[in-house]
Parts: sequence; C-alpha cells; structure tokens
Amino acid sequence: MNKFALASLPLIAVATGALAAPKYESAAPIAYMTDLSSGAVLFEKDADRKIPPASMAKMMTVYVAFDQITKGKLKLDQSIDIQRSTWEKWRGQGSTMFLMPDDKPTIKDLLHGVITLSGNDASVVLSEAIGGTEANFADMMTKTARRIGMKNSRFGNSTGWPDEGKTVVTARDLGILGARLSNDFPKLYKSFFGLTEFTWGKTNSGQPITQSNRNPLLGKVKGADGLKTGHTEEAGFGFTGSVEQDGRRIVSVVAGLESYGSRITESVKFINWGFNAWEPKKLFAKGTKLQTAEVQMGDASTVGLMAPKDLFVTLPKGSNPEISTFVRYVGPIKAPITKGQEIAQLVVETSETGEQIVPLVAMEAVGEAGFFDRVWVGLKTFLGFA
Repeated sequence: MNKFALASLPLIAVATGALAAPKYESAAPIAYMTDLSSGAVLFEKDADRKIPPASMAKMMTVYVAFDQITKGKLKLDQSIDIQRSTWEKWRGQGSTMFLMPDDKPTIKDLLHGVITLSGNDASVVLSEAIGGTEANFADMMTKTARRIGMKNSRFGNSTGWPDEGKTVVTARDLGILGARLSNDFPKLYKSFFGLTEFTWGKTNSGQPITQSNRNPLLGKVKGADGLKTGHTEEAGFGFTGSVEQDGRRIVSVVAGLESYGSRITESVKFINWGFNAWEPKKLFAKGTKLQTAEVQMGDASTVGLMAPKDLFVTLPKGSNPEISTFVRYVGPIKAPITKGQEIAQLVVETSETGEQIVPLVAMEAVGEAGFFDRVWVGLKTFLGFA
C-alpha cells in the first residue's frame, strides 16, 4: 500500500476554535447517513447490526437488473412471460403490482413495479426473468453485494419477504447500495427513481389501478428522488433515502421504527439535519492532477492521478478545522490502465470527522510494455537497479 502526502499542495487549512461535530438524536434504533460528495459518514447508530431489510432488499434486485441492462444482457423493452405458479403464490401477498397471469410486462414495467410500487410479484417475476429461478437470482444478489463492498449482507430472495434469517443486511451496507445505485447507473437511476405514482392493472370494474410511491421524502424534501421503504412485523418500518440538492447527494438509512408515521417524521427530520448541519468545502476541481503513481510493466513508468469530479470535504456548518490529505493506492499499478480508470483514493482527514475517501482516476491510458521493455525491466530488477 503506497501513501503519498499532499502537504506540499495548497490545500491544508489550519485553524483554531473549530466547532464540534453537530449532534443528532435519532428516533430510529438503527440509522446511518453518508454524503456522497465527500464520502463522509455524517451519522451512524448501530449501523453494523445485521437486520432483516424487508422491502429495502429490492434495492439489490434493482441493482442487479440495472447491471444486466448496462452490460447488454437485458433490454428494457423485452416482454416477460409470467409463470402461473408465481402469480398464484404472490397474488395478495404484501405490496403488489397487480400482475395477472396473461400479462406481458416489459422489463421497464417490472422495474417501475418494483421501485415505485414495491410489488413483490414484480420483484419475483423480474428475478425469474434474469436468474431463471428466484433462488439463482438471490445468489446473484449476494455475489453482487460482496463485489460492491456490502460486507455483511446476504440475500435469500428478491423481495425481502421474511425467510427465517437467510436475508440480512446492515444499515451501512444499505447506505453503500443506495450510493452505488445513483453513482453506477446515473441515467437509469434518473429514469426510474423519484416517480410519484405508477399505473398498472385494472379493477374488477375495469378501472385502471394507480398506486402512489410510499417514499416519505417525495414532495416533502427538495431534491428527494429515492430510494426504498420497507416494512414487516419482524423488521419494523425502515427507509433508505436519497436526496440531491445543488449537486450534493446524501443517502440516509433508518430502520426498526415502530410505525408508518414515525418513519415519515424521522426520515424527513434526519435528511434535513444532514443538509442543514453540514456543508461541503471544495478541495479540488474536476480534472486536477493530484499525484503520480508508479506503474508496473507498462509503456510508461508512471501515471497521473486526477479528480474525476469536483472533490469536497464535508464539515460542520460554520467550522474551519485542520484538514490534511494524502493519496493512497496499492502499487505499483499493473498495466494496462485505461484513461479514467479508478486506481487510487484521496483520503481527507479533519480534526472533527473520520476519514473521508473519494476516488482518483488515471489521467491517461498506459499500455503494456513490449517484449524488450519487459526483458529490460526484469534485468534491472535482477541487478538491483529497479
């Protein structure tokens, strides 16, 4: 692990009389909040306790579907057949999209059914379309969770329906998942999240069925667009929320609340505290070169490390604490390297918060060294000159 200090760059701010980190008393027994502009964790309360997610598990169902779409393995306009056994099992079971056996929903329809309506039927039909069976799909969910950094979560089904403890998550992992949905699939995220209602199916009298999104932040908090509520008797009332204001996105998680109303009250209060008690401070503009990293077996010996976007540190509002930064990466980095590839991290430390970590990317592509270059590098290493 290589670690390069950036004290020589004009970003270290030394100040006295800094304010203490703002306090918050959450009504939820489990809570977590992170600011995506800086990677700062603004609040955590029992955030690593393993809990049943209820319908918040559907966020992972959506992540896997978005991933399949992005890779070209799934198309939004492809129609899906509904297995009659699936319909019989899930009709009237919890939240529903009101799918019928003869319906031919598209992947797009099913995603609306999962995200906006929290339909258990939609989630299972989608999982079968992708994985063949819901059990196979649940394995995909767990493997994907590990890949994106959700260290303490596993999935036994696509819905979050109680399954004797097979499906468990943590608030921290839900925060990671909420962040990855908007960061990894920005176009799909904008297309599907934040819809206030969706219409599918008909009543016995032939009237269209329109259902509202249960997201407690929609219409109450500026910039609210995600993510997912959850409720079972076992899990209580929970919610993972996502709000963007003036280019700054915060993801919040509350779980284990006792009522529908308390979920609304706490979710709104919590996210407003995140925006009002904390503020971002810009450190580097997008494209700024921060350091160089050593390259192994490449056609260049080093590669520039740059900010892929404007980089911020999140601070208590009105404070001016000490800030120190360094670049961290595992190196030397093996070629080939593509331009824009994430290969390092900028770690920001302040006197009031823990580490805030944001990615750094390669400024240019680095190809693999040719045969004679590799021989020369090997010879220098053998002789102790490398």
